[in-house]
Amino acid sequence: MFVPILLFLFGLILLIKGGDWFVDGATGIAQRFHVPELLIGATVVSIGTTLPEVMVSATSAIGGHGEIAYGNAIGSIICNTALIAAITIAIRPAKAERSTLKIPVIFFFLAAAYYVFTAYSSGHFSRLTGIILLAMFLVYMCVTIRQVKRTPSQPVQPSQDAETQDSGSMAQDIFLLICGAVLIAVGANLLVENGTLIAQALGVPESVIALTLVALGTSLPELVTAITSLAKGHGALSLGNVIGANLFNLVLVSGISTILAPFDIPQNKTIAGMNASLVVDLPLMLFVMAFLTLPTLIRGKLSRFQGIVLLLIYAAFCLFQFVG
Repeated sequence: MFVPILLFLFGLILLIKGGDWFVDGATGIAQRFHVPELLIGATVVSIGTTLPEVMVSATSAIGGHGEIAYGNAIGSIICNTALIAAITIAIRPAKAERSTLKIPVIFFFLAAAYYVFTAYSSGHFSRLTGIILLAMFLVYMCVTIRQVKRTPSQPVQPSQDAETQDSGSMAQDIFLLICGAVLIAVGANLLVENGTLIAQALGVPESVIALTLVALGTSLPELVTAITSLAKGHGALSLGNVIGANLFNLVLVSGISTILAPFDIPQNKTIAGMNASLVVDLPLMLFVMAFLTLPTLIRGKLSRFQGIVLLLIYAAFCLFQFVG
């Protein structure tokens, strides 16, 4: 039991460091081509910070652990929204550009509607489901890139970070990108294998471990990015990263894992005779995203109240998973 815990923690460290290097490399390359900050947050950084979820879910699905693949994607969305975004909002509420939030929010709820419909209607995610989800991902990327091309670029004030970034080379950015991807792949494998062993030793269902511990572990890159962005005053990057990562968890993470190995929704816990995932997990995923984004789209700003409520919801969610 001691060795799996150590390897599980080591896998988390590799995921965090790999995600950090990947984001640094990807962001450096994007900035060299003068890509706007919000686009970097909603696409490049989101893809980079979502890679741990991609690797963990894909590895789990191939290894026959559909519960981890499913729970990691849904749990990461809940964690990103009700913990990571909530912390940044509770500490420092910020304004949000409604025009830039509309597209990722619309795509998220379109993808979520299809995902939830599939879950409730059949309880099985087939390869066709994965193909449709990946198609949504490609359409979103195309629409986002077209939107940026239409938006006039704003002058960026030089900063110490920018000067540091410029002092590096393109080769260095590519090196960080590749090394980050390798660390993420190795860390994901350690996380899945040892997370499964820990779950079996504790007698806890794999889906619970995936919805909480694994989801939190693979969401640590988003947390690091959010805290770093908050400290440097880049609120748009942080919010764009969380919303983009949530969308990618549905269309990219679930899409790839489902294509590699179709799986059923786990049924380890029931509420009033119904699958707890259909009663709690999926509705909660929709609610926390709606609570984060809809008031923000209406008012054009985030409030500390949103952050506090989301944090309380996440605490209750974790308590339910282990005690309920």
